[in-house]
Amino acid sequence: MALDMTTARPWPALLDLPWRQPLEEWPEEQLAALPRGLSRHVVRFVRLEGRVVAIKEIKADIAVREYNMLRMLRRLGQPVVEPIGVVRGRLTKGGEPLDACLLTRHLQFSLPYRAMLSQSLRPETATRLIDALAVLLVRLHLIGFWWGDVSLSNTLFKRSAGEFAAYLVDAETGELHDKLTDGQREHDLDIARVNIAGELMDLQAGGFLGDEYDPVEVSDRIIERYQILWKELTAIERFDVGERWRVDERIRQLNSLGFDVGELDITTDFDGATIQIQPKIVDAGHHSRRLLRLAGLDVEDNQARRLLNDLDSYRAANDRQNDDEEQVAHDWLMQIYEPVTRTAPPEMRRKIEPAELFHEVLEHRWYMSEAAHRDFPIEEAARDYIATVLPAKPDDSTVVGVDTEEMPVRADR
Repeated sequence: MALDMTTARPWPALLDLPWRQPLEEWPEEQLAALPRGLSRHVVRFVRLEGRVVAIKEIKADIAVREYNMLRMLRRLGQPVVEPIGVVRGRLTKGGEPLDACLLTRHLQFSLPYRAMLSQSLRPETATRLIDALAVLLVRLHLIGFWWGDVSLSNTLFKRSAGEFAAYLVDAETGELHDKLTDGQREHDLDIARVNIAGELMDLQAGGFLGDEYDPVEVSDRIIERYQILWKELTAIERFDVGERWRVDERIRQLNSLGFDVGELDITTDFDGATIQIQPKIVDAGHHSRRLLRLAGLDVEDNQARRLLNDLDSYRAANDRQNDDEEQVAHDWLMQIYEPVTRTAPPEMRRKIEPAELFHEVLEHRWYMSEAAHRDFPIEEAARDYIATVLPAKPDDSTVVGVDTEEMPVRADR
């Protein structure tokens, strides 16, 4: 039986991997030591030509289905891991059949929740992860995707200007519909609440999560946050014709939540007395798209919001409100952003993304100014941050603290 390899683009180096061995027996020298989340399947990371590939051993039909689903979700602009390919027809040297493998690109600077919580033992960390997961779930539901296995384990998290951005990493049970029913959405929320509570209880039982956390209370938060977001994005609003300013107010409110309005459905009563509006097409990433257009920086939306604030401050400080916006953004990029992000020595730059580094320097400058009761130039704040804070930061691009797959898990999970 010949090896069958399906990939989005040719990658000959994949042929050099030991496909005739079970994944759990692959030699250590071929593996990348990255933190792994919990999985029902064997998962390993492999370094290949300077890139890191996540490989999951799974039944062939499920692997193909998940590969196609991930490709579809990426085409729809959703935050999911990038699928690379599927390898089928694997046999051991003795001729015994092996499961297929699903290949995805490792999301750089991302972490599974168990690694995130084990290194950040602050009570608010878990709630921020839940908020990020709620945003992800709303985005997926808006395009008609029913996840079927919502959990922290099936999500990767990246830092984004002090918050977190969530990415779907496991679409094995997912289904794509034209539109979800209220029952389908509620089913996903019920699954999420039960799974999250169990995952946090596992961490507490293993001593990796403090008693100040209430797993059930934290898991209930996803319902609250999801419902707030869903209402803002889908609710119909009615008002008098003379209050047309409320259309702009509604758009601004959606933008403040990180969503961009692509189209509004606006209707009036037969007598023209009232107007009804409902966002018809919405998508996340308002701030990131604006920053990409202005400065060519492709970053997380919270990071983009913070960088845009600094760009606006730069514009005001230099009395350039009437100048071309793109020219001001170019000058800010050359004079402020790039010099600050290049201040860190090369051996430290792998610890943190440039946009997150810039955000943390801004935060550090604020704390310095508050303590000294005076302003500090950003260059001075950057030097102080790199000398006093960055060396102690964990390296998000490699191993963080503990192999999360080795953490104890309750026997009933």
